[in-house]
Amino acid sequence: MVSTLLVFVIPVVYFITLGMCCRPIEYTLSDGQCCPLCNEGTFVSRDCTVQYGTKCSSCEPGTFMNKPNGLRKCFSCTSCASDQGLFAKQTCTTTSDTVCDVLSGYFCKALADNMGCSWAEKHSGCAAGQRIKEPGTSRNDTVCEACQPGHFSTDGVNCTPWTECSKIQKKVKEGSSSSDVVCGSASRNHFILTLPCSLCFCTIMGLFIKGLCLCD
Repeated sequence: MVSTLLVFVIPVVYFITLGMCCRPIEYTLSDGQCCPLCNEGTFVSRDCTVQYGTKCSSCEPGTFMNKPNGLRKCFSCTSCASDQGLFAKQTCTTTSDTVCDVLSGYFCKALADNMGCSWAEKHSGCAAGQRIKEPGTSRNDTVCEACQPGHFSTDGVNCTPWTECSKIQKKVKEGSSSSDVVCGSASRNHFILTLPCSLCFCTIMGLFIKGLCLCD
């Protein structure tokens, strides 16, 4: 008789604890009743009663539950969008969310709760007049720095020393951080102007020598 009474009283005391806080392994109903939590990978499909415990159902495909809970549905799995620089490093299960990581050429701007990436951006490109000091990684953006004096960069990748004009050239245009020195021929006009004179001189000398030979 006593054992039968205890079997009836204990569930009432356990499941209906009005006005008291529920234990960590329980969740609270709107009327203050405490019910056992559902396990990971499941959700509450029916609250507990005096006679029965909590009814739990498995998460449906595309959803997950990663903790004991008193929720009515599981969480939706995260989608790793390739157009946002993400891919699925680990697929979603009933007990864990998708783990996203970044594609090549992107870096992670924000981490998710599961230590995957929730937001990615493309690596920055360095401007003309700069060079890549540190290439971008999956966790950090590209680091750029300005070219040193006497060097230039047109593509923002590497800095190259300015060209040194030779002795027979002259500097037509000064170099900058984004363009090279321009060299030009210093004696081109001189050769153009003196070439006819040289031909004339040689012709006259030839005729003079030819005339001496005829006299002899």
